[in-house]
Amino acid sequence: MKTLYCFDLDGTITTTEVLPCIASEMGIADEMATLTRITMEGLISFEDSLRLRCLLIGQVPIDRVHSIIAAIPLDPAIANFIRRHPEECFVVTGNLDVWIGPLVSQLGCRTFSSKAQFGEERLKLVHVLNKGRVIADLRGAEAAVRIVAIGDGANDVPMLAAADIGIAFGGVHSPTPAATSAAHYVVHDGNTLCNLLKAL
Repeated sequence: MKTLYCFDLDGTITTTEVLPCIASEMGIADEMATLTRITMEGLISFEDSLRLRCLLIGQVPIDRVHSIIAAIPLDPAIANFIRRHPEECFVVTGNLDVWIGPLVSQLGCRTFSSKAQFGEERLKLVHVLNKGRVIADLRGAEAAVRIVAIGDGANDVPMLAAADIGIAFGGVHSPTPAATSAAHYVVHDGNTLCNLLKAL
């Protein structure tokens, strides 16, 4: 049976959260980190949080955002696993397509993300990704597949719960209690994660 692997981006494939890196450009890294934390813990809905974060950092020029994001390091073991299996791996992120392009292009796999557009020098949020819907769509498009999902936060819970195997990942910080509860496994570093993926 074919296996598909769905990876969260921020703090899973990347070795740091993406949006706080952009926020540091505006001197609001601490505020963004706090907002990211309470979002991951499920204290504010992901959609409300994303809209607020877009308002806070949407004024950073897109070229500058791309240069910041392109410099964010990836977990080497996870990135190599994805590059070796580009047809079976997917990035599933609530982050914005207009921001993460330079980052996910390094991986060579298909990406599902929230969508935004720039108009009159303002960032407009168009669509917020539902990660659980991605799993359902992949299952509907591929016959006889097993889906493994990897994530760390409350917004990953629908994906972890809908997958055949959910893995709560704590590479950057401990996975939230909600993610841990929805997962079959809890893993805390990239090498161990990839060894588990190979063994499943």
